[in-house]
Amino acid sequence: MKRLLKKSTLILASALAMSSQLHAETLRLLTWGGYAPQEVVDQFEKETGIKVDVTKSNNEDMISKLRATRGAGFDLAQPSQDRITSAQADFDIYKPIDLSKIDANRFISSMLEATKKNTAFNGEVYGVPHVWGTSGLVVNRKQAKGVMDYTDLCQSALSGQVSYRLKRPTLIGFAYALGEDPFAAYSDTKKYGEILAKVEKKLIDCKSNVKAYWSGGDELLNLMRSGEVKAAMAWDAGGWKLNSENPDITFVAPKSGALGWIDTFALPRKTKAEEAAYKWINFVMQPEVAAKITEAAGNFTASKGGDKFVNPKLKAQFNESFPPADVDNIKWYPPVPPGLEEMEGKVLDRVKAAQS
Repeated sequence: MKRLLKKSTLILASALAMSSQLHAETLRLLTWGGYAPQEVVDQFEKETGIKVDVTKSNNEDMISKLRATRGAGFDLAQPSQDRITSAQADFDIYKPIDLSKIDANRFISSMLEATKKNTAFNGEVYGVPHVWGTSGLVVNRKQAKGVMDYTDLCQSALSGQVSYRLKRPTLIGFAYALGEDPFAAYSDTKKYGEILAKVEKKLIDCKSNVKAYWSGGDELLNLMRSGEVKAAMAWDAGGWKLNSENPDITFVAPKSGALGWIDTFALPRKTKAEEAAYKWINFVMQPEVAAKITEAAGNFTASKGGDKFVNPKLKAQFNESFPPADVDNIKWYPPVPPGLEEMEGKVLDRVKAAQS
């Protein structure tokens, strides 16, 4: 009898374990590469008992997948903040965030407020911030000491020694450095056109300073490494990469503000594991966990204090480039209204065609 009882107990325990596995909650995460590293997934699963199913994606693919299913198939997505409201207006694929379920104290407040504003639709908030990055200035501080803002790239002493892209971030950055607020003018086409005209003139006047309009990241890095370019408009991680090779070169947050992108957390409309989604958000925003994501993705997160736990070199580079005031001064990209990119394209074409 004892043997039979022991055997039946083992069978029952095994059955219960199998049942638990079959019914274990799963969080289906639609995200970017590096945003859910395996060590973070393993830690979350161990602490919560919730399984995480990761699908790597990008903005276009996220919209396509959720549009095809009308917001089903995933429990948490990570679109960029400027890609949410238009997709929601067109396809109704997301549901509002319940901010009472977010631990706001774990977020850098300026980023949280900016994202709430930029993902607001019909009076509801549809996203909170996660991973972010910026474009600003990459400067050889020995050879281009006076470059502190975008328009400083036009200093006569730097003739033939600067580089930037002929893309919309350059228009936006120069507009801010010229004392304008292009994002505030998004809703006023006439005003935006006037700002673009001012920027166009400045960029044409600045053409003699341009060694090359870079189009690929490796191209720009090599121009800085060779010394052909002393200062450029580029992205933060590129500046820190160069700084690891040459301490004279680093990323500088411009006086008028670095230009920032944020990849968010957003809830697909037909999420089946909403509570698990909120648990994941609050879990990964813990500073120690956020640092692991920074190491994997190469970009910092909106976790307050997360920079303290990254490797010492990257931490020092970040703190040098981004004192708290410069973080708060970042200009976050809002959604682009229809028609503006066409206006910008015409300006960029005229700048390209102009004689230096």
